[in-house]
Amino acid sequence: MKKSLFRPCIDLHNGKVKQIVGSTLKEDESGLTTNFISDQSSGYFADRYKKDHLGGGHVIMLGSGNEEAAKEALGAFYNGLQIGGGINDQNAEEYIAAGASHVIVTSWLFNQNGEFLQSNLDLLLSQVGIDRLVIDLSCKQTNPGEWVIAMNRWQTLTNLSISKENLSYLSGYCSEFLVHAADFEGKCQGMDIELIQRLSDWVEIPVTYAGGVRDYSDLERVQNLSEGSVDV
Repeated sequence: MKKSLFRPCIDLHNGKVKQIVGSTLKEDESGLTTNFISDQSSGYFADRYKKDHLGGGHVIMLGSGNEEAAKEALGAFYNGLQIGGGINDQNAEEYIAAGASHVIVTSWLFNQNGEFLQSNLDLLLSQVGIDRLVIDLSCKQTNPGEWVIAMNRWQTLTNLSISKENLSYLSGYCSEFLVHAADFEGKCQGMDIELIQRLSDWVEIPVTYAGGVRDYSDLERVQNLSEGSVDV
């Protein structure tokens, strides 16, 4: 049986390592809820993950002003971390050169109205190759058993849903999926169990779930639910 892996994450906001409640992340940051701000640098955490052999983690830039901190982390764990947040055709290759194992893309795959842009996906794929591309399918639940992919700090719903057909199609353009359950992210109040089960049933490439994971027991629960096919 496969084994669900722990994929560490470094969330960057204004150049600092933070844990933020995802649903409060908006352009107007007056209502931003922050659980934790670290005194340690991004490079400190990246080096810790390297020493603990925790590869395949993510560096997520939440807004502008995080580029320097992101590159510090990538340099500390060269080819051991993926990078996401504002990734597009202008900077993807730059972050690969800075040490990212993969680039993670969401918002750039859609226009301002949330309509999927196949041409943008094709362009990015031609630049970095399928083995270095991760598609972030962060989503919000709109109805019971239904999730819609969200962009722009998870505030704009797109025209793509989480479905077996869409996941199968997009899996032909990337090496992995990253799925944030935006309604659960940063709350440490439990995971979206139904979403995890759907991902386990529908996804045939590596997929990492994020949102509400609290401790090792949650990793074990995902292992049992997905038979090791979903990482956290």
